[in-house]
Amino acid sequence: MPTEPGDDFVSVGRVGRPHGVDGAFLVESASEEEGRFEVGAEVIVDGVSAHVEVSRLVGGRRRAIKLDRHVERGMLLSIRRDALPKLPDDSFYVADLVGLDVFDENDARVGAVHDVLPGPANDVLELDNGILLPLVEDCVREIDLPGRRILLNPGFIG
Repeated sequence: MPTEPGDDFVSVGRVGRPHGVDGAFLVESASEEEGRFEVGAEVIVDGVSAHVEVSRLVGGRRRAIKLDRHVERGMLLSIRRDALPKLPDDSFYVADLVGLDVFDENDARVGAVHDVLPGPANDVLELDNGILLPLVEDCVREIDLPGRRILLNPGFIG
């Protein structure tokens, strides 16, 4: 889920509709990281810490959780950025890519990354103008996080 550059928090889901009668709710756009919503895990909701009291898989891979305090539907569930595990080289969190400007081979701005969508073969960059680009080496020449830009290979924007 998108975050602004330099944010201290990274979104890992959103409070969805209630599930069951115990105060649990479905987590929309839930992080796929193992253990993210285990009992006892901390999440930040509206700037305030909350802990998971109940966690269960429902309907296959969907996650339902209950927190130790009431939260409103639609609120973001976040974690502290420094709690993210280190990634191997050439790997990025979605939060790192969202907002980066995308340029074609002529250094003309094509758009900005709005989201990174999972795909069956590879992830896809969704730009703010609706353009979808495969997140593969054939398409993406360079990701420059400090420069806040992505450079494309020739032939992907016509």
